[in-house]
Amino acid sequence: MIRWILSRLYKLSGWKVQGEKPDLKKYVIIVAPHTSNWDFFVGWGARNVIGFYPNFLAKKELFKIPLVGWFLASIGGVAVDRKNRRKSMQLVDQVVNLYKDRDEFMMTITPEGTRSYSPKWKTGFYRIAVQAEVPIVKIGFDYATKTVFVDEPFYPSGDMDKEMEEIKDYFRQFTGKNPEDGVK
Repeated sequence: MIRWILSRLYKLSGWKVQGEKPDLKKYVIIVAPHTSNWDFFVGWGARNVIGFYPNFLAKKELFKIPLVGWFLASIGGVAVDRKNRRKSMQLVDQVVNLYKDRDEFMMTITPEGTRSYSPKWKTGFYRIAVQAEVPIVKIGFDYATKTVFVDEPFYPSGDMDKEMEEIKDYFRQFTGKNPEDGVK
């Protein structure tokens, strides 16, 4: 019932989803462009329309805010220390182990790692997909058309430099909430 209500509210706001949930049990979801805090609400609404409930990474500071931390954890949030590079490397291993330990698992990651323009994307999502041997599903937020685009699963070959550029090329077609901070 709650999913139906949220789906209706999402559609009433003018947003729509193009594409479908992959018929797979495990994959990494990447979302871009990530230019605003509003992206969370667009993504949360899309989750309800699409009918899947992946986990997602969020900075640990958000989990310290009363009720916000509880809410994020209840909808699949996983706290991340983005300032400690060594912990970041451990995080990749931890997420890979989650994929290996579970029959079904999806993790959403914003490769930009921030809401402002970043020419160098975080590569953790790619390394997770390769090490866990799962595909990547690209989801683009296009504020110009109020559409969330769900792409077909992409199976990384391990040629990270080449494929990261191809992935960024895909996202260049979308307009973020703050277009000046979009994928370049």
